[in-house]
Amino acid sequence: MLLPSQDRVVPTSSAPGLAGPRRLAECDAIDIWIARWLRIRRKDLIARYGCDPRRLYEIWEEKRFAGSRDKALALFRQRHPTLLDRIDCGPHRRIPRGLPSDLQPGLFDGLQDAQA
Repeated sequence: MLLPSQDRVVPTSSAPGLAGPRRLAECDAIDIWIARWLRIRRKDLIARYGCDPRRLYEIWEEKRFAGSRDKALALFRQRHPTLLDRIDCGPHRRIPRGLPSDLQPGLFDGLQDAQA
């Protein structure tokens, strides 16, 4: 599967002669940002670039390739000017999965005393 917005052709499946994942470059990071805004599934991006999912989040959190989001946004404005009002081009926000252990630690302490 190919993105219609890409100037170069990047196949989704790796060639049989390639061994292991390849290192992502800044141009890949820009394409990954644009793919995110075009709502390409994470699974498809992992298959396309042959990388660990954590590498995608490193790009989206701008731990790697700082400034790639701004470059991708400028390119996105050129390629898809009508989609700008439909995307969230802000930085990635991590959503914690578990509740913090110190969240309202004594909330039900008085309840046990009242029932006894």
